Amino acid sequence: MAQRVTLRKRQPYNTTSNRRRVVKTPGGKLVVHHIKKRAANPKCGDCGVDIAGVPALRPRKYATLSKRQKTVNRAYGGSCCSLCTKQRITRAFLIEEATIVKRVLKAKAATVKK
Repeated sequence: MAQRVTLRKRQPYNTTSNRRRVVKTPGGKLVVHHIKKRAANPKCGDCGVDIAGVPALRPRKYATLSKRQKTVNRAYGGSCCSLCTKQRITRAFLIEEATIVKRVLKAKAATVKK
């Protein structure tokens, strides 16, 4: 007959938060190890790609991390990937340039009318 094991937690149901593995100790006993859930990498808010440089942890574990470990040292550090950040900055620059050109053309048109 197989050796019995006792659960370490009170929750008896087979849920995703209560996964367990039976492990044999060096003393020959069978004990239950509760397995934690796998963590997903933080994703880019624009394209959904994993953000490089930020560790994959469960949400509560980020509270114990320092700010240096939770972000990347650039604009939109922990929320956008590098390509999307580059795209945003380029787009903002081009929009600003377009408004300046419009303003110059409007001023030139006003001087021609006078």
